[in-house]
Amino acid sequence: MASDLDTDTAAAHAMFRSFDGMEGVPEVVIAPARRSLIQTLRAVYPGVVVALTIALAATWLSQHYHAPVMLFGLLLGMAFHFLHEEGRCVAGIEFSSKAVLRLGVALLGVRVTAEQIMSLGPQPILIVIVGVISTITLGLLVAPRLGRSKAFGVLSGGSVGICGASAALAIASVLPRSKDSERDTILTVVTVTAMSTVAMILYPLLAARLHLSPAQAGVFLGGTIHDVAQVVGAGYSISPTVGDTATYVKLLRVAMLAPVVFTISVVVARNGAAGGKGKIPAPPIFLLGFAALVAINSLGFVPKPVVTAASGLSSWCLVTAIAALGMKTSFKDVFAVGWRPIALMVGETLWIGGFVLAAVLLSR
Repeated sequence: MASDLDTDTAAAHAMFRSFDGMEGVPEVVIAPARRSLIQTLRAVYPGVVVALTIALAATWLSQHYHAPVMLFGLLLGMAFHFLHEEGRCVAGIEFSSKAVLRLGVALLGVRVTAEQIMSLGPQPILIVIVGVISTITLGLLVAPRLGRSKAFGVLSGGSVGICGASAALAIASVLPRSKDSERDTILTVVTVTAMSTVAMILYPLLAARLHLSPAQAGVFLGGTIHDVAQVVGAGYSISPTVGDTATYVKLLRVAMLAPVVFTISVVVARNGAAGGKGKIPAPPIFLLGFAALVAINSLGFVPKPVVTAASGLSSWCLVTAIAALGMKTSFKDVFAVGWRPIALMVGETLWIGGFVLAAVLLSR
């Protein structure tokens, strides 16, 4: 029995190595035979079931206590860190934190259409593009001064600038791996989720205090709050018009995920961190899936029930992945990082908030 388990686990890890090829790593792994696939499924299902169970619990808590589901999934996952240290769940936890994650990111594309983006007009589009790029640049420049790696600066800046926890997970999947990678990803998700919740409460009050018009308030909220759910909550708490505009602006930021992640993978490859110095890697498969779904949805080929179902599946995949990522990280590792990375993300949040607000006020 132990021998069978070892064989199954070995098959699973062989499959995980092939996932690196999805991130631009030029390692080619021959697809496993039918029996190997069955062995892999046997190895991963215990960990996948545990991650999905935690995702279910996190969703229930989120619905009943009106708090971010990602934060619940992460914290509950960290409470079960011991399952990743050894035993039958390890392979499935790895599978959930990689393959399930990429499926969830790819399915985010079904939320975005070209019509939604173009309906905003040129000014909000320009504000979002400059806001995202400048926030990532700020993280890249300031992170080394605070004793953090440039990779962490890109990770934190991208999560703040684009779409919070979802962007953090997508960007982390193409950054160079290090001993601190998973800890940095967890810290980023926790911090950006907490700040997004605070922004959801404070920013509508600020918009009202500044007497922003519905269009201006929508651009401000959609261009600054990190997570999609919090943008929706903040926008519709003011009015349906503000909510609609904020959601479209936020989806424009989500659409920035594809070019940003691909650019990062190219830079990583050119620097030799992905094993392909000087070569432009093929776009990760999950990124191609994201772009394809945006294009197909923009052409109107996706029925609304399918869009709803795919969006729901994307949310479940991301919560399951964050639960698995939580199980791979201990509270002790997260608390050991100190105040500097949190200060960096607070600074990035203040930057994009101030930039978008200034742009909106100048457009009056």
